[in-house]
Amino acid sequence: MRIRELHERLPPALREAVDEFGRHLAMVEGRSEHTVRAYVGDVVSLLDHAAYEGRTTLADLDIVVLRGWLAARMGSGAARTSQARRAAAVRVFTGWAHRTGRAPGDPGAQLASPRAHRSLPTVLRADQAAALMTPAHPAGRADPPADEPEPSDPAADEPEPNNPAAGEPGYSDRSAAEPVGSDPAADEPPEGSTDRTTIATGGTATTIGAGDAAIAIRDRAVLELLYATGIRVSELCALNRADVDHARQVVRVFGKGAKERAVPFGHPARRALDDYLRLARPELRTRASRDALLLGAKGGRLQPTVVRRIVGDAARAAGLPHTSPHDLRHSAATHLLDGGADLRAVQELLGHSSLASTQVYTHVSTDRLRAAFQQAHPRA
Repeated sequence: MRIRELHERLPPALREAVDEFGRHLAMVEGRSEHTVRAYVGDVVSLLDHAAYEGRTTLADLDIVVLRGWLAARMGSGAARTSQARRAAAVRVFTGWAHRTGRAPGDPGAQLASPRAHRSLPTVLRADQAAALMTPAHPAGRADPPADEPEPSDPAADEPEPNNPAAGEPGYSDRSAAEPVGSDPAADEPPEGSTDRTTIATGGTATTIGAGDAAIAIRDRAVLELLYATGIRVSELCALNRADVDHARQVVRVFGKGAKERAVPFGHPARRALDDYLRLARPELRTRASRDALLLGAKGGRLQPTVVRRIVGDAARAAGLPHTSPHDLRHSAATHLLDGGADLRAVQELLGHSSLASTQVYTHVSTDRLRAAFQQAHPRA
């Protein structure tokens, strides 16, 4: 059953409480739309379970109800990462209810999170990443319609271990005039064109359909920026033109917890971005999207769905395994460490609040470390 239907059938006291909780997350704590939606959905599911058990007020909630709800979700095949997220949402909700006097106690404080299995990330080799960045792949595919549902990407919002907020989904990005995911003009397919045009990008002359030219140049900039900076897909889509310092080759990023950081990018990304701003963005721009850096086919802010499609299509065209934007983030971090970057510096670039989140990349390079040991150690 949909969350909206579960919400409508809640007892009035519980329905009012979850509505107030959602407003608190959005307006007081400044949580992102994605986080608010995820937390409210989990809490609605919990309260529906509680109502089924005959608990019709917040005072009726106890640890037995919370554990029973989590057990029911686990029994339905929920992943451990999803269970950890649900437990985090419930702890935030019961803590808020107790602090605001809506509940006499905080049963969520007793709720433990299932420890998620943390697998090693998917990482491209340096030569594979270079192949992905080349403009040889077919580009300029029309973006999907604006009402196409956004697929979930578990890796994009993975919790960070040893983080007090571990398991909390989504980001607390800044509020903007054009929030990601709310632009009705974004990413509708453009009118087709049979004209041909030749465009020079990065010193290479490319002949493609005129209707596809701006999209092709944009896609190249997307790929280069993702790999050069290692930023998250939501952070990429939230970028505004004012966030790019062209002289210093630095981009200002607002990540989890609304934390701001500066991330440098190299010369290939600068050239791709310059080509996009000079040749493609003026073709895509509308009055409604004057601030957004990366635009969709009809001028709205570029959406994560489209970015995932751009990366996936480029990987297939380059003969690579399935690749996501988050895989490019993993690859950038691993290649930085392989090149001798300091772990703390990589942590800062990625925007990790915990060094444990960054340390996972040290395990990816075990084979490379072993090879270096065999070559350099006198007793190898």
